[in-house]
Amino acid sequence: MPNLQFIVEGNRPLSGVIRPSGNKNAALPIVAAALLTDKPVTLTNVPRIRDTETLVDLVRSTGASADWADRNTLRIHAASLSTARLDPALCARIRASILLAAPLLARCGEVELTPPGGDVIGRRRLDTHFLAFEALGAEHEFGNAIRFRTRGLRGADVFLDEPSVTGTENAIVAAVAAHGTTTLRNAACEPHVQDLCRFLVALGARIEGIGSNALTIHGGASLGGAAHAIGPDHIEVGSFIGLAAVTRSNLRIADAGVEHLRSIRIGFERLGVTTLIDGADLVVPAEQSLEIQSDLGGHVPKLEDQPWPAFPADLMSIAIVTATQCNGVILMHEKMFESRMFFVDKLISMGARIVLCDPHRAIVAGPSQLHGAAVESPDIRAGMAVLIAALCAHGTSTIDNVGQIERGYERIHERLNALGASIRRVEGTERA
Repeated sequence: MPNLQFIVEGNRPLSGVIRPSGNKNAALPIVAAALLTDKPVTLTNVPRIRDTETLVDLVRSTGASADWADRNTLRIHAASLSTARLDPALCARIRASILLAAPLLARCGEVELTPPGGDVIGRRRLDTHFLAFEALGAEHEFGNAIRFRTRGLRGADVFLDEPSVTGTENAIVAAVAAHGTTTLRNAACEPHVQDLCRFLVALGARIEGIGSNALTIHGGASLGGAAHAIGPDHIEVGSFIGLAAVTRSNLRIADAGVEHLRSIRIGFERLGVTTLIDGADLVVPAEQSLEIQSDLGGHVPKLEDQPWPAFPADLMSIAIVTATQCNGVILMHEKMFESRMFFVDKLISMGARIVLCDPHRAIVAGPSQLHGAAVESPDIRAGMAVLIAALCAHGTSTIDNVGQIERGYERIHERLNALGASIRRVEGTERA
């Protein structure tokens, strides 16, 4: 695959309206869960990104049909499945391949896949999936390949050892197919988990407690077809908040899913970034204090991620680059992944004043004037953070490996250019 680059001319004010794409982390489990029914499913507002395309290829490899009716509408019909053994090369591309385990186990009684790929942001354990499937009546083997088998899934009282998002999603799908009632405790409850539950309910599943960390799932119901619209991506909304703040731009984020933004807005308010709700839209004014809010007594504040509904881990990279443009000092604490903070060296090379304390904590002192540089996108979220830094920096930046960014952000250079940005997407080895 060629090296894709963004050539970014920074320090340009932006303005206008931008609409978030469908939530990638909702689309992936919902596309996988469409294999649970043998009836047709139509999904709209599906983000057309690399991760989605790879999962669609995996769905097709099972014998199901999956066709794009238009750019963001996907039709899936798993009338029959020809195999439960997934292509190792495709599995290695995305972590979401593990989400096919539950529907294939339910439909075929077995599934075989290689350990999933995805962002290299630290260890991402699969134990929660194994423990949930075991509680629901499946056996597993773990070696060069992962194999699950069952003689019939059955409802159970399941306590997840951690509120893993994908672990919760696999457990929900398996429980919908199981005979009897499942109580799922310590479940993840992010907006994308809620969206998956609503899709399954549209198919005919019975799920109680959606939006909480305790779900009751009455399994074994006959499932039909459905049409379902993927909800807006709250992580993309948070990315646009950070972008507007550091470029001092007035942006309106249309249909922002404002009901899911409370903790995100509170997190950015700690950095001195104010947002306004206007109906279904979120407005980020150009005039911001960008004054980091000290804790009571004048103590250095801390922004930390935690399981939903607290500030999400996927926005920590965006919050860090935003903090570089804010007046004051703040400790950023990323609790969930031990390698996610390592991207800050790229911001430091651009002029940011950051001290990396350890794999989970960094101190940011701002504001600092960023300058254009040649940098690389290490993963989806850090890549977007680097792009935001380049857009606020003085001079020209070259960002390598932007395919990582495009795994999570659809046509991002086109959408940001429509707001006044200057981003060229090229193949080759251009340097700033």
